[in-house]
Amino acid sequence: MNGLLTTFQQALQLLLAGDQELWTIVFLSFSVSLKAIIITTPLALLLAFALTHGKFAGIRIILTFINSLQAVPTVVIGLFLYVLLSRQGPFGDLRLLFTQTAMVVGQMLLCFPILVALGYAAIKTVDRRVWETARTLGAPVWFSMLTVLYEVRFGLVAAVLTSFGRVISEVGISMMVGGNIMGYTRNITTAIALETSKGEFAQGIALGLVLLTLAFLLSVLLSYLQGSKEFSR
Repeated sequence: MNGLLTTFQQALQLLLAGDQELWTIVFLSFSVSLKAIIITTPLALLLAFALTHGKFAGIRIILTFINSLQAVPTVVIGLFLYVLLSRQGPFGDLRLLFTQTAMVVGQMLLCFPILVALGYAAIKTVDRRVWETARTLGAPVWFSMLTVLYEVRFGLVAAVLTSFGRVISEVGISMMVGGNIMGYTRNITTAIALETSKGEFAQGIALGLVLLTLAFLLSVLLSYLQGSKEFSR
């Protein structure tokens, strides 16, 4: 018990003392995951909108495929991307393996189906007459789309926050295509896996506390958005 308390105290000291190695890992994690979310969100919401208001064959098949992708383990996504980016793979000449770019691409693949599915569920709740009225009044397509998306802004923000929490806490993709290189591709989850495997629990616990704090803040923010949504009705 005393050993556990000592390790926990060491973890807090690392966080409060501004340990350079630890905070480099934290900032790298946030940088990679934010890039993945920022790039993916517009594409995912565009597809979600098309699936909601589009009139073309195969919508149900696409939705089933998107929902199925949400259940794919992160290590499988990492393996798939590793094969594509390895020297023998079709994109090996790009030399992206074991880079932050590869990690961003992997996390984009992870969050894309989540954003599409949650975005579709949110947009589906909007009365279709909002879109039809905007188009009838002669509003441009992009403005009509923004009008619909504004109606479910709280749900869309919740979708983005949920996706961000998912990608920043994944380990399979980062380990497979990032390589866990210190100062370059080592993020929170891969650092936790490495440090605990070496028996160095202080840094692992410190990084775990960062993830727990993030999870708590995201939960609070989601609850606030839910309350704001109910209040605005």
